[in-house]
Amino acid sequence: MFASRTSFVHRAIVLAAGNGDRFRNGSTHSKLLTPVAGTPLLIRTLTSARRAGITHAHIVLGYDADAVRAVALSEAPSGLVLRFHVNQDWHLENGRSVLAARTLKNETVANEPFALMMGDHVFEADALLVLLRSPLKPDEALVGIDRFTTDPEIASEATKVRMQNGRITAIGKDVDPFDALDTGLFVCQSSIFDALDASCREGDSTLSGGVRRLAARGLVRGIEIGSSRWCDIDTKDDLVMAEEMLAFASAK
Repeated sequence: MFASRTSFVHRAIVLAAGNGDRFRNGSTHSKLLTPVAGTPLLIRTLTSARRAGITHAHIVLGYDADAVRAVALSEAPSGLVLRFHVNQDWHLENGRSVLAARTLKNETVANEPFALMMGDHVFEADALLVLLRSPLKPDEALVGIDRFTTDPEIASEATKVRMQNGRITAIGKDVDPFDALDTGLFVCQSSIFDALDASCREGDSTLSGGVRRLAARGLVRGIEIGSSRWCDIDTKDDLVMAEEMLAFASAK
């Protein structure tokens, strides 16, 4: 049976633990504190999440944790309750950060479906909203996919997906041929934690590794974000692209 989730998916895990080693701007602080059109990158992410209806954000910290926490607490949008988790292994792959958010004292994220997003992605709220409004089967995960972006330079750096009948059959940066780009926006259930545990035991601690395990069971569905815009900020060139995207959006 499908569950309607527009009324109760209001939590999100936001991955903000990495050090952004490809982002060279002369600062020793986290990339997530870099201003994007005047607003710290992490705050851009949290603001879009709030506009999509997220009310509780579980932020996974690691590198420069104190500074990232301080900015989140001081500048997060109103109506967004923050919880913090620390990934002591932040220098490893991002699947470890997802696992770090599984519990926080007596509060468990995994009791209900939740959104999952990268702290260094700028996106329009509608891109997340379409996932939050999509039906969800037990143990299933949803991935926001972009079929519109075909720029070879962007595609070469992005995580890509191959699909069959709406379901993800392959995911990774080296997937070729591919059908769409992975936007870094997900809706997951507790099944992702079990899949990541198994993937880490086998030596793959990436989020994609866990998603691949669910996909092998037919449990990952691609949700098209349509013309909604997004940008993964790995480099200073990506920062310029994100600011152009925001300028275009504000001019609409």
